[in-house]
Amino acid sequence: GDQAMDTWIAVFLSLSLCLALFPILWRKKGRLPPGPAAFPIVGNLLWLTHPVSEFEYAVRELRDRYGPIVTLHLGSRRSIMIADRDLAHDMLVQHGAVFADRPPPSAGVRLLSTNQHNINTAGYGPQWRLLRRNLTSGLLHPSRVRQYAQSREWVLGILLSELRRSAATSGDGTAVVMGAFQHAMFCLLVLLCFGEKLDEKAIGEISSVQQDLLKFFTKLNVFNFVPMVAKYVFRGRWQRLLELRGRQREIYVPLITARRRQKEARSPGENNLHFSYVDSLLDLELPDEDGRNLSDEEIISLCSELLNAGTDTTSTALEWTMANVVKHPRVQEKLLAEMKGVMGTREVVREDDLQRLPYLKAVVMEGLRRHPPAHFVLPHKVTEEVAVGGYVIPPDAEVNFAVAEVNMDGRVWEEPMEFRPERFLPGGEGEGVDMTGSREIRMMPFGVGRRICPGLALAVLHLEYFVANLVREFEWKAVKGEEVDLSEKLEFTIVMKNPLKARIFPRSK
Repeated sequence: GDQAMDTWIAVFLSLSLCLALFPILWRKKGRLPPGPAAFPIVGNLLWLTHPVSEFEYAVRELRDRYGPIVTLHLGSRRSIMIADRDLAHDMLVQHGAVFADRPPPSAGVRLLSTNQHNINTAGYGPQWRLLRRNLTSGLLHPSRVRQYAQSREWVLGILLSELRRSAATSGDGTAVVMGAFQHAMFCLLVLLCFGEKLDEKAIGEISSVQQDLLKFFTKLNVFNFVPMVAKYVFRGRWQRLLELRGRQREIYVPLITARRRQKEARSPGENNLHFSYVDSLLDLELPDEDGRNLSDEEIISLCSELLNAGTDTTSTALEWTMANVVKHPRVQEKLLAEMKGVMGTREVVREDDLQRLPYLKAVVMEGLRRHPPAHFVLPHKVTEEVAVGGYVIPPDAEVNFAVAEVNMDGRVWEEPMEFRPERFLPGGEGEGVDMTGSREIRMMPFGVGRRICPGLALAVLHLEYFVANLVREFEWKAVKGEEVDLSEKLEFTIVMKNPLKARIFPRSK
């Protein structure tokens, strides 16, 4: 007993000494950004007990108390929160390479990414460059995107007929739209990923496992803190994660194998296969690992990443934008008038029409500004000590950027909480805004800098194409006696707390 007591006293004294020396050591090396006091080792443990949904409000409180750059200690990790567009530009653009790494992943993320073999979690280096370039120069290359125009028309047909069916069965034209949006985006992304139009059952299975994984994602935070202990304490969660990964394996491996066989059976020069993301992954050779090919597990992680990134964020952004179209009838009237002016009596909005629809573009931009699907980008890691905004950011610090705070900055946007697409038209404060943020950051729904979302252009194309055709096909009205509620809820993305219901009526042709 005495020995144990002595050990505890020694630990307590060591901690006290660390606590006493901590500020002194840091003052010598330069100032860390301010933040709430933290105990070494334990950190601001309070933050780990906060439900994720409250985290954003907590960050807002901290910003009001400490300013736009705040240090938090999460366990043994040092996390710096940025809620200012100039600081974000300084870090992500001017010091881009220093801020382009990722922090070590939690045990759950390590499992799902097959040890960081996907684009989002890979460290900043040759492997990340290879995986990212494979996506941007292959599937996301503008010429390839144009080749998929017919596939988007096919998916638009699926989306419109599903909405018609939903409205017809309700009796008064009411449709709950998010399920139809998600299903349509899955049909499209599964085709891009595997190169085939799979049947309803297969798409349903893929969609179901991916959505279960996304809903589970916010529960993975517990594995950030002492992973071995967390795996034991939260073993129910760990088992559930292993089971979801097993389901992914059962569904994806046969699709990958079939694609590999088709590729091998082709004679040289013969190219009758619809290009797919999987095809490009089968050819890759990893620079850091003696030029070996990707394993099936790694291909599963990369396919899963593409499906999640291409479906969840886009359908969420589409729902938020259409919610505002329903809430603001004048926006819908202006959209319709603009389309009639460009297309006359033609029924379907084609992709080459989109360039001539500036108000449509403004509506999509305002949706992304006012309701970015992610309110924080994925965390960045600092590779070397760097001075920013009068503070010193130490190596290995984790840096988080508050997207929603930047998008809602009252110094840039007049009445930032209002949904007003006109701000992006000539003469408005958002005219000519550059979403990549390379010159300056005024909004950053896709992140900025070296880690910017590679699918930015494709996501904007999908949003413009689907918003235009949804408004062209149906008149959208609020459900009688119900206002559209724009309250938010955190799942994998920031979704509508009360999913959008609207009465939709086919426009007379």
